[in-house]
Amino acid sequence: MAEERKNIQDVSRRRVFYIPGYDPIHPRRYRELYRKESAAQAEISGYDVSLAPKTSKGLYGWRIESEIDHAKTQAEVEVLVWSDIVRDSMSNSILATYGQLIRTAWEYIATGALFRLMRLRKGPVIAALYPIGMLLVQLLIAIAIGAAVLAGLKLALIPLAGLFGHGLAGVCGIIVAGLVLRWFKIKDSKFFAYYLMHDYAYSARYRGANPPELEARMAEFTEIIAKALQDDVDEVLVVGHSSGAHLAVSILSDLIRQGRIPETGPRLAFLSLGQVVPMVSFLRDAHRLRADLNYLAARDELTWVDVTAPGDGCAFALCDPVSVSGVAPENKRWPLVFSAQFTKSLSPERWKELRWRFFRLHFQYLCAFDRPLDYDYFQITAGPLSLAKRYADRPPSASRIDKAVSKFTSLAA
Repeated sequence: MAEERKNIQDVSRRRVFYIPGYDPIHPRRYRELYRKESAAQAEISGYDVSLAPKTSKGLYGWRIESEIDHAKTQAEVEVLVWSDIVRDSMSNSILATYGQLIRTAWEYIATGALFRLMRLRKGPVIAALYPIGMLLVQLLIAIAIGAAVLAGLKLALIPLAGLFGHGLAGVCGIIVAGLVLRWFKIKDSKFFAYYLMHDYAYSARYRGANPPELEARMAEFTEIIAKALQDDVDEVLVVGHSSGAHLAVSILSDLIRQGRIPETGPRLAFLSLGQVVPMVSFLRDAHRLRADLNYLAARDELTWVDVTAPGDGCAFALCDPVSVSGVAPENKRWPLVFSAQFTKSLSPERWKELRWRFFRLHFQYLCAFDRPLDYDYFQITAGPLSLAKRYADRPPSASRIDKAVSKFTSLAA
């Protein structure tokens, strides 16, 4: 009987707001991913999901109709876009990117943040060190090739042109080295060195504080979600993926502080996926984020579920973002932290196929599982149960990390 009561539909209509991570790509990518992967999951799990264009104007998104366990549900998914801010932050020359490398490495290493992050999970720290190492390797290769050209031209030109030949050889060597670096930048879709460097540099530039343009966009997102809470729906679900998770923490904190949660309105739910909160909250000036983590963790106005997986080397898997940041309040309620269990919810064949595709695995939370357990992104976003009801009896993962690790724990500047 308890199981039957648990499965009784409590959502017929839902608004979903998806906050991407640091991603310069147009949001249509997320629609196509949802369309493809929801169809795959529906076939595996035996339910129906269909997508259609949005009926309302404004944000980019799509409409979903589903029938799961004989219950019909409608949902409208919208993407809270900040890809334009991301693109602007990535508009750097090669020289500027190497300048970012020096400043970012200094911020994480000199403050001790990097070494404390390594006490949590080595995967995301390795991911953070990767662009530094790769960019340095690219620089060394460019220098080596440029030096080889210089040496060869010296042998050929100096006997003929003396000092002029020496200077010409030097100029040619520098040009060749620059062209090699330019080639690596053009091919960054294969290496991801520049992309990841820009990502970590964006947080480190203001030492964990939000840049003004991002704060302004987050205020716009707060207004959008506040209006949705006035709609005739059963649940407003905010999904924050990767860097989008810590943006959602601050947006939802602002929303609650402003008293904009109606007492008789829809349920408010927050699903953080593949979060990298410690990469920001461990920085010395991340006062705003730490204060918001402390605040949101004790609120009754929402349900917060945090899903990661040890198989995702880019996320701080099973690290309670509030506790490890050293800001857990005495009356802490959230988040409920558990694993998507990639190694169990994916077949051995599928896991073998994806295991070394680190960037793809970071998006697995938004994709189909061929051996699904209790995490199903499409049932959460389009199914008949609210996030609160779906995981009402779900215990947190026993292997979660909830000890305070951050050196910086101040909540105010």
